[in-house]
Amino acid sequence: MFTNLEHLGLAVQDLEAATTLYTTLLGMAPYKRETVDSEGVDTVFFQVGGSKIELLGGTTPDSAITKFVAKKGEGIHHVAFEVDDIRAEMQRLRAEGFVLLNEEPKRGADNKLVCFVHPKSAHGVLVELCQSIKE
Repeated sequence: MFTNLEHLGLAVQDLEAATTLYTTLLGMAPYKRETVDSEGVDTVFFQVGGSKIELLGGTTPDSAITKFVAKKGEGIHHVAFEVDDIRAEMQRLRAEGFVLLNEEPKRGADNKLVCFVHPKSAHGVLVELCQSIKE
């Protein structure tokens, strides 16, 4: 079951400049910075009420974020929803005809298991499913 809007992912050209801008805009510092080497991305997270803003900066020329910014410019990259059971949601969505970009959940930033729904299945929006990893 989807439980809440977890975060909005924003693709940016210059992560440091964007971090400074959002720190000023939101009036708070980010609570976390993290590199996800498998995706070629650096992330910065801001907590805003019950949701988050994730800034995404590509670390390699062939990362999905670098390619996204080159093709579409900076802006909203994805909408992420927290789910109770990511595998069950993946199974449900496949049965409903959604195309998933991952066969299995993978480890993402901010201590989450993640899976993405193809934008062509969601009216042009990249949707991320997130489940907190309980350690």
